[in-house]
Amino acid sequence: MSINKVILVGNVGRDPDIRHLDSGVAVATFTLATSENYTAKNGDRVTTTEWHNIVLWRGLAEVAEKYVRKGKQLYIEGRIRTRSYEDKEGQKKYVTEIYGDVMKLLGSREAHPTAGPGSPAKNDIKPPLAEENDFTDGPDDDLPF
Repeated sequence: MSINKVILVGNVGRDPDIRHLDSGVAVATFTLATSENYTAKNGDRVTTTEWHNIVLWRGLAEVAEKYVRKGKQLYIEGRIRTRSYEDKEGQKKYVTEIYGDVMKLLGSREAHPTAGPGSPAKNDIKPPLAEENDFTDGPDDDLPF
């Protein structure tokens, strides 16, 4: 058995680029920045930022088109995919992307002025027909966190 699962909370680096395939399927791509703060041995406070390439399909892409903007904080849950291509010089290049399955808009309602009646409950957004996972905490849960 293997698991390919990623959970990210970060800030959108650029407005989503939305494309529609010939079949009509929407695809959204954008970057998400996650930051880590720590204190170096010399006492200096250090912040490192990692940039992630996010890919959303179908319904999630359409929601991203309406609500996701540069600077917004998002929760993204998905899986890592690496693909390769050849550049103009014929060199093989690799790109690692996060294919999002779940997206949550974080922050206050004021931070999402377009969210209103009829918008997803609790800012939780899942693709249409997404398989629901039934993870529940119970007395048999022996996880340390």
